[in-house]
Amino acid sequence: QVQVVESGGTLVQPGGSLRLSCTAFGSIVSIDTMQWYRQAPGKEREFVADTSSNYADSVKGRFTVSRDNFKNTAYLHMNNLGPKDTALYYCKAINVYSDRPERRHADYWGRGTQVTVSS
Repeated sequence: QVQVVESGGTLVQPGGSLRLSCTAFGSIVSIDTMQWYRQAPGKEREFVADTSSNYADSVKGRFTVSRDNFKNTAYLHMNNLGPKDTALYYCKAINVYSDRPERRHADYWGRGTQVTVSS
């Protein structure tokens, strides 16, 4: 069974920086891509960035994504945060190939980590 877990969300002041982590746990052989999404209160979930260096226009130049394949972990480095970045941040692991308890290709979502930008 594969689980995706996000961490690192917290309260941060405007202009501050934060690093989120997303780790996939389980008997994983490979992961194609790891994506970051966010959902603000009353709004739909939106794409933020992924490990293929795709970024939403709203975060270009402020957010960067890095990846540690050995740890099955992706990081979202966020700089110059503003109130509009307040949201629940989710991670999605795309085309995860796992081999126990059975060989399987699937996508997995995490439960999210809360980022609040406020003074």
